[in-house]
Amino acid sequence: MTASRTSHPDTNGVTYQSSGVDIDAGNRLVEKIKPFVRRTLRPEVLGGIGGFGALFELPTGYRQPVLVSGTDGVGTKLKLAFQAARHSTIGIDLVAMSVNDILVQGAEPLFFLDYYACGKLDVDIAAEVIQGIASGCEQAGCALIGGETAEMPGMYAMGEYDLAGFAVGVVEKDRIINGSTIEKDDVLLGIASSGPHANGFSLIRKIISQNETVLDSMVAGGKLIDVLLAPTRIYAKPIMSLIRALPVKGLAHITGGGLSENIPRVLPVDTLARIDLASWVRPPLFIWLQQQGNVSEQEMLRVFNCGIGMVVILSVKHAQEALDILSAAGEAAWQIGTVRSREADAPPIEFV
Repeated sequence: MTASRTSHPDTNGVTYQSSGVDIDAGNRLVEKIKPFVRRTLRPEVLGGIGGFGALFELPTGYRQPVLVSGTDGVGTKLKLAFQAARHSTIGIDLVAMSVNDILVQGAEPLFFLDYYACGKLDVDIAAEVIQGIASGCEQAGCALIGGETAEMPGMYAMGEYDLAGFAVGVVEKDRIINGSTIEKDDVLLGIASSGPHANGFSLIRKIISQNETVLDSMVAGGKLIDVLLAPTRIYAKPIMSLIRALPVKGLAHITGGGLSENIPRVLPVDTLARIDLASWVRPPLFIWLQQQGNVSEQEMLRVFNCGIGMVVILSVKHAQEALDILSAAGEAAWQIGTVRSREADAPPIEFV
């Protein structure tokens, strides 16, 4: 984690600090986050926090290691975190969005870097956010090896910040999961989400605004703000256990684009996914959002995960064993569909 680069105060003229950038605050932040960043470190990490670049040695045991990278942010879910003054879990969302993306190609997450940008650095808030990032890295089994804190006066509203994350993983070349072996009669397993994760929040915020709903309202089995800010589930450890045990053919992270657009991304062109919407119970929040916003079913499936955060595709003969492995790892999962042959003019996904 590198602090904002500034000069020391000069009482005889204009200084960087007088323009709104405080190097001392940046240095205090670096010292404050060191203890929880250290907890994420893996044996492959070379060097410590504060260098110009982070060094990471490839893990041993790979014959033909392929690096897999991903980047993402948290989107307008940040607006609700600002509104509620809750910053402790938004960093978990940041890690999850990138880590879950690289996971679908079979990659073991290795390390993560973050970018925290603000108008004026509040050391306590930034430390809280980065502690959440470190927590997400611990959940994913990857090291938080670096990042950037950028203080940019005039770029952001007071009390607001933006986040971006970057994850790198590794997979054996001949074990890359790309969906090419998916065939007719394979099954789709859906693993439960923890809520909307970090997608669809512009629509969520519009529904809340139009209905003048108070964030502390009791909705969907709890306070609305608690349900909405539940951190994105990180699937790294259970999915890696599954991959090591069984021949997984395809994985889909249900992120922006919902179920409708993410599942087809991993299917061969001559197949389609038939999804049984009655195979899992849709969480109350999504029902509430659909009712309050008068959102069509088609739009719900295209925007939200609707309770399914990750989809696994494998042979029917491995389905029950996969469900048992996921259950033992603490994940709720269901068989939600099957792979079918697809005619040239047919859509790549059907909901029944």
